[in-house]
Amino acid sequence: MLEPTLALQTAIRSALVASPEVTALVSPNRIRAGGTRPTETPCILMSDGNTVLHGRDYTAQRAAWVYLDLHVWTLKQGNDAAKAIAFAVANALDRIPTFSGCECDHFRITRTTFPRDPDPDYGHGVLSIEAFVRWVL
Repeated sequence: MLEPTLALQTAIRSALVASPEVTALVSPNRIRAGGTRPTETPCILMSDGNTVLHGRDYTAQRAAWVYLDLHVWTLKQGNDAAKAIAFAVANALDRIPTFSGCECDHFRITRTTFPRDPDPDYGHGVLSIEAFVRWVL
């Protein structure tokens, strides 16, 4: 089992790279983890996220809530392009993605926002995601 945020990032990236609608707008090599405004766009950056451990049962099973944000970035395409990419991402993540090494009982996009960047050439969208995952040690 990967650490829960890494498991979520891996599952999300796999789902996005497998979506023709997403890869028509964003090259697969630009769908990755990262935390700053990118130099190459369009891109989708996954935040480091955070994990809230939910506990364990009488077996060796552990559970946790995992939260992370996906940042959609465009350059010289405007916020409309960021919104189009975010919509394709939301459609690709409409079902629980496939996780490796753990089970996901709950997965959803909880919020989408499009903050204005100080540089008007950049378009920026943020999709917030939550998942509940279980794994066995």
